[in-house]
Formats: sequence, structure tokens, C-alpha cells
Amino acid sequence: MRLVKWTSTTAALALLAPATALLRFQCGQLVIDRLDPLVTPGANPSPHLHQILGGNSFNVTMDPAKDMAGESTCTSCQFSEDFSNYWTATLYFKAKNGTYKRLTQKPNAGFDGVNGGMTVYYMQDGLYNFNQTSKVTAFKPGFRMFIGDVNARTQQEAERFRQLTFTCLHNFIDRDPQTLDFPTVPCENGIMTAVRFPTCWDGRNLDSPDHMSHMSYPDHGTFESNGPCPCTHPIRVPQLFYEVIWDTAPFNNKQDWPADGTQPFVWSFGDATGYANHGDYLFGWQSDALQRAMDSPCYINCPTLKTQSVAEMNKCTIARRVNEDIDGWVNALPGNHQANYIRKRREWLSE
Repeated sequence: MRLVKWTSTTAALALLAPATALLRFQCGQLVIDRLDPLVTPGANPSPHLHQILGGNSFNVTMDPAKDMAGESTCTSCQFSEDFSNYWTATLYFKAKNGTYKRLTQKPNAGFDGVNGGMTVYYMQDGLYNFNQTSKVTAFKPGFRMFIGDVNARTQQEAERFRQLTFTCLHNFIDRDPQTLDFPTVPCENGIMTAVRFPTCWDGRNLDSPDHMSHMSYPDHGTFESNGPCPCTHPIRVPQLFYEVIWDTAPFNNKQDWPADGTQPFVWSFGDATGYANHGDYLFGWQSDALQRAMDSPCYINCPTLKTQSVAEMNKCTIARRVNEDIDGWVNALPGNHQANYIRKRREWLSE
């Protein structure tokens, strides 16, 4: 198991930092559905199940030339000018008898009452630096990106990506240790998934065929250590970071875990290692709202942005397009075979 260091002191500061730090907010659940307009646009259903947040213009196919903010009439996110869409795969518990049950998400500390979803960060200088003095360039209309590899099943494959991790939460403050694979012990307060996107943009392309090549990690070090961007990707953009807390409480009895002692959780596309952790993003902020926020002293509250109530966030939902059981115990994961998914994904990427 690969451990990634994040001290408890740092985590505590992240939750208690003054209002001059970084943009941190909760997005409620827009829909849980088998759609993916970034990786498999037009596919209805897409290969695996996702939990989706943000603007209600989310659809089977999302034309980058269209104005997402203009087409949406509501958002499930705290800031009402943010009609972006954020999504990850969903997480399942696999019982001894081979059946599966989807885990629900619960809100992060400080966001009581929000319907599941996840915490979203946009940062100028990373979570370790609360001065937030660096200049970053906000994403542009039509921008989109993906991080991770759904086919990764080894530590070496996961290490291609920086800072895609899991934390076994014993409380809402601890973030240490972080691992690249699933926790192997019951987690009293759930499993936290962390998805951190690259922070250097080529300055030209709003997307790329793999949805990653137009972005890069710093030339050396990390975003938090102020590593410089490579000359191929010279534009420093905000650190986009997701925290998803999966409620494992109903499944923490080790008597229900596999008899061989292995951990029982599996991604909705069949990965039981955790190494295939990944996330998707479609930019959809109104006008210059994100740049204003990045140029302002913001944290949970941001004076330059419009904030909506928890009730308004929770009210913004859309109907599911794919009719299948996502709440009960099922004999197979939605979309069925992982091998079939891998074959299809290779076909899509080769087209």
C-alpha cells in the first residue's frame, strides 16, 4: 500500500482556515446516471455509473461550443454563478454472495444538509498555503478535462497521476494517511476520495482527444510546492480538487466482508483495487465569475460571488435517463462486464 503524506495539522487548518484562503464549496447531487458526455459523448447509456453535480444542462452530449451557463436554469453548487459539471464514478460494496450495493455520499464538514455530492476546491496556491497570493488564469468557456485511468489496476499505473488518493476517515479532521488504493480496514466516518487535476494549461486547446494532453503537471514538484509549469504548458490555472465522502457505515461490519480478508469496495466499472480513481470536469462558470473569485480573498464565503441556500442547491436535480436499479442490491454492476468496457473504450479512443 502506497502512503501519501498529509499531516493532521494541515488537514485541521484546511477546515478552519480564515476567510482569506481559497475557494471551497459543496455541490449537491444533480443526478446519478450512466451518462458521460466527456469520454463517451452520445452514448446512452455510457459504460458505467456516475454521480454528477452542477448545472442542470448536463446531457448525453454537450457541445463545447454552447454556453453551459446560459443553458442551465439552476445549479446544485453553493455558488449560483457556477454551472460547471463535476463528476466521478460511483462506489459499490460487494457482499460475500457476490451481490452489489451502491454507497451514498455524505457532505463534508461545514456543509450540513447538502444532499450528498462532494466538496470542490479552486486554489491559487494549493491547500498548504493560506496566503493564496499567486496569479492564476481561470478556465475558459468550452474548457473540459479528465484525470486518471479507468484501466489502471497497479500502483505503477496509478503513479502516473499525482494526488489521486483515498483516506480512511476516523473523523472529519484527519486526512492522514492517504493511499493510492482502497483502505483495507473499516472506516468509521467513511472513505474519502481525493481527485486533484493538473494545473498547467497549453494556453491554446480547450480539450484534447484524451481530455488530458492539453494539461500538464508542474515541471517538477507539485502545485502545492509552487513547481513551475513546463514550457509546453506555460499557463498556470487554478488547482481543481474534489473531495467525495462515501458513507461506508452500513458496511463496516467485517463479518460481512470477503472471507479471504480482502476489502469489499469496488468502483462502478469493476475496479476493486482503487487504482483507477478518476474525475471529469466541464467548465461552466458565468462570465468572469471564476476569475473574480481567483483574484479575491475567498474561502467558504466569497463576497464577489452569489451564494444560494442549501435548499436551493438540493432542489436543483434532473431526471435520470437510464432506467436501471441504482438503489437496491444487484447481481451485477450497471453496465456489466469490466472487460467489455475496456474493449469498447479502446474502440472509442481509436476512432
